[in-house]
Amino acid sequence: MPTKTPAYALRASAGKPASRPDGNGLARRSPQGVGGARLGKPRLLIIGCGKVGLTIVARLKRRFRVVATTTSSQQRQALREAGAIPMLIDLDGRPADRLQGLASRVICLVPPAPEGQADTRIARLLPLLGRAPTHFVYISTTGVYGDRRGAFVDETAQPAPITERARRRVDSERRARAHPWRASVLRVPGIYGPGRLPLERLRRAIPAPLPAEDVLTNHIHIDDLARICIAALFRAAPRRVYNAADDSCLRMGEYLDLVADRFDLPRAPRLPREALRRAVSPMQFSFFEESRRLGNRRIKNELRVRLRFPTARDGVMAATSAAPEPD
Repeated sequence: MPTKTPAYALRASAGKPASRPDGNGLARRSPQGVGGARLGKPRLLIIGCGKVGLTIVARLKRRFRVVATTTSSQQRQALREAGAIPMLIDLDGRPADRLQGLASRVICLVPPAPEGQADTRIARLLPLLGRAPTHFVYISTTGVYGDRRGAFVDETAQPAPITERARRRVDSERRARAHPWRASVLRVPGIYGPGRLPLERLRRAIPAPLPAEDVLTNHIHIDDLARICIAALFRAAPRRVYNAADDSCLRMGEYLDLVADRFDLPRAPRLPREALRRAVSPMQFSFFEESRRLGNRRIKNELRVRLRFPTARDGVMAATSAAPEPD
């Protein structure tokens, strides 16, 4: 069951600093403490800080001292310029024990290891944290639901992964939700937005399924995903699962046509299933084997998120330009 609304989100009582909403829809208290002394910023650790993480940093750098990890030495400068304190951590190698007690709030954006049934990255990460943070948000994928043949799926559905990468995600979730970590889990569908639109795919004329054989897909705008992550830091219940999806559900070809029309590009060619299998990579074809429509009631009722882009059409039509997305 969802937790009670914490004190920071309640109306300030008489004699206490007033709360005011910030750009993320959360109540924000005056930075002054007892006797007017300014309090130090609390610390937030973002593990695996890429595009989604940088969007979170932009929203929280004034409220938190943000420490962000990366595996790339080139990415450290981008993190520093964004307002975060960069740390170079390699969860595939032998990372230094530098995360213990670093922050009371943690967002993990690191994908699982690229092979195997178990996620060795989360297995290495959790001991590095030393003790469980007070708020731990793990970012997973809706791929853990597998193929539902277009049926409605909410968070009460049991995982039924059909790919190895989704099975590793299930392992990651299990480890992160276990005692003492008790992470809240956000299951994320296809992320889109600036720099994450399939423009290059359309230019290369990579085919899509025939309309009669097409699959249902779900999406979330990168800005809305960042806002959901922030809300989860404050409002998510421990061990609770949330579908971080928007309100829309489109056939894959419909989504590609939407982007193509918005940017005046040729629509993707359509092929029968077996011809499509031969024309695309195994990774690309795996997305044509799963079809489902997601329920997102929990992010609205429990995290109290109001989506800026309720549908993929809203987000795509609002886009003016975007860097090509690698396929």
